[in-house]
Amino acid sequence: MTQTIAPRVRMLVLLFLAVAGALLTGAAPASAHAALTGSDPAQGVVVDKAPTQVSLTFSETVSLNDESLRVLDPKGTRVDTGKPSEVSGTTYAVQLHSGLPDGTYTVTYQVVSADSHPVAGAYTFSIGSPSETSVSVSDRTAGGGVVGWLYGFGRYLSYAGFIVLAGGAAFVLVCWQRGSGVRALQRLVVSGWVAMTAATLFLLLLRGSYTGSGKIGDIFDLALLGDVLQTKTGAALVSRLLLLAAAALFIAVLFGAYDKREGDEKRDLTFGLAIGGTVVAAGLAASWAMAEHASTGLQPGIAMPVDVLHLLAVATWLGGLTALLVALFRAPADRPVDTAAARRFSRLAFGSVLVVVATGTYQSWRQLGSWSAFTDTRYGQLLLVKIGLVALLVGIASISRRWTARLADTATEETEGTSAPEEAAATSAPEKEHVTAPAATSDAAGQTSGGTGPDANGSGSSGSAPADTERAAQLARQRAAVDATRQKRLRNSDTGRSGLRRSVLAEAGVAVVVLAVTTVLTSTEPGRTEQEAAAANRSSSASSANSDPADSASGALTLDMSFDTGGTDGKGVVSVDLDPARTGPNEMHVYVTRPNGRAFDVPEVKVAFTLEAKKIGPLPVAPDHITTGHWSANGVQIPVAGEWEVAVTVRTSDIDQVTVSKNAQIG
Repeated sequence: MTQTIAPRVRMLVLLFLAVAGALLTGAAPASAHAALTGSDPAQGVVVDKAPTQVSLTFSETVSLNDESLRVLDPKGTRVDTGKPSEVSGTTYAVQLHSGLPDGTYTVTYQVVSADSHPVAGAYTFSIGSPSETSVSVSDRTAGGGVVGWLYGFGRYLSYAGFIVLAGGAAFVLVCWQRGSGVRALQRLVVSGWVAMTAATLFLLLLRGSYTGSGKIGDIFDLALLGDVLQTKTGAALVSRLLLLAAAALFIAVLFGAYDKREGDEKRDLTFGLAIGGTVVAAGLAASWAMAEHASTGLQPGIAMPVDVLHLLAVATWLGGLTALLVALFRAPADRPVDTAAARRFSRLAFGSVLVVVATGTYQSWRQLGSWSAFTDTRYGQLLLVKIGLVALLVGIASISRRWTARLADTATEETEGTSAPEEAAATSAPEKEHVTAPAATSDAAGQTSGGTGPDANGSGSSGSAPADTERAAQLARQRAAVDATRQKRLRNSDTGRSGLRRSVLAEAGVAVVVLAVTTVLTSTEPGRTEQEAAAANRSSSASSANSDPADSASGALTLDMSFDTGGTDGKGVVSVDLDPARTGPNEMHVYVTRPNGRAFDVPEVKVAFTLEAKKIGPLPVAPDHITTGHWSANGVQIPVAGEWEVAVTVRTSDIDQVTVSKNAQIG
């Protein structure tokens, strides 16, 4: 069997690699999470005249509300007026009060991207000259706090419920039809339906606060709920509830009339349930695909059905695994899961794993776009963790397949071999009691009545009937207990079954962690978008280190340098702006951003200028901290023109620091 499977697996792998190569070579840039790709005024710029509006450009269309775009003066007072509006395409603007004084202003935004996830951020610009500001421009993340945690828990619960519901039902229909009468499996599938329904209602209530204020008090705001129902995500959640109503009917038939059918009637009902269950399960999976990452960005027409297949394969594999685990541990002694059912699930799980790997690889490429995104973005790092866990899961599954091959129905065979003698013994016992009990009663009656036997109406034996019935019931209970103990002992003595239990339990434990990582991934900004946003932010700088010297002499010079201290939050980009980049006094601004372009603070930033050609320097400069990710220094003296080395020392912790440098023509 192994020799037959191996060539097929190799052929599938080669075919998959060929398709993946074709997709990779023909792909065009795209994104899923919305990211800020431009702004006017730009980040960190100093303008001479107060602008009349602030406009932001995103990588895709976004949804706005009255609080989506805000502009704050140095004291934290709002200076924007009116509602944000769409200017053109993916550019949105908010009007400002006239006559704004000089100083540093903060722009904050919180929008909802086309894939349903909230996106937030902030940056600063200055009018006239920079100033101190009381506004913190920390690395804003939407959907945080208690509401964000609750929303994430609701998402996890909905995924888990879907997996148990769809996978458990598939296990019963495809692998073990006798399981429809097992109470433990019934409770498992029903609990999946209850969990998914409750989670869907929970997410509907949380959605308005999750994408808006983040306040717990807004969870029960009916006005926000009405707004949510008009969004794509709200429509997907309502559709999910309607499909869950159909799923309830499916469950009622599966665990009701189905178990009572036999022969052709059962085969016909199996076919009908399989078709109906597949349609309902695909619809439930589509409620995620139509509103999240797959619905926007690159190749949505391919990505959405691929996402549905991925979710169905995961549910079949992990949900069926959970059902098998319950059957192995909780199935009654008179109806243990048999070898044929375990082997059918093994084949079904193997096919599901192939689908999961193929669809998951396509979606990973779609969300990352480059090998560097695996290590340089949070999405890529989480994906590496998930890949490792799935590899571990597949490894344990291979052990389960070996145990399945060795599984034997020892308990069933021995039960059949010993049932006839015990049934005979069980039958003879009550008969003996029935014969001897009246005799004993008659003897006692005869002694008390002076040797007179029972009367013609049999009144002397009437008192023995309840005793006989009670004794027979007691013996029946004893026999049932003995039979259950014997069957459990025989079942546990089967080494194949015991080994399968242990390996399936280990699989289920890893699957719980995989599901948790997947839930986090679905709400994380894709690596492709994160890198595109970082590239857009770098390209929007006034100039670069490779700019023409004449251009540098006529205006500000900007140097972008990547750094990596090796510690926590050790990666980022430091930008040095020097204006006017000539001999004499200059104004210097230093910005520290993460690889995705978002500003963040580090404990210390130092700059030094060195002109090796004339043995000048290093000339140290200690800029003042202005706001999050922004340092500034005035009157930076450049004594002579030349090609200066600009070295920046970034310290990210008490022990982690690094110095990066670039050469630039100044003066």
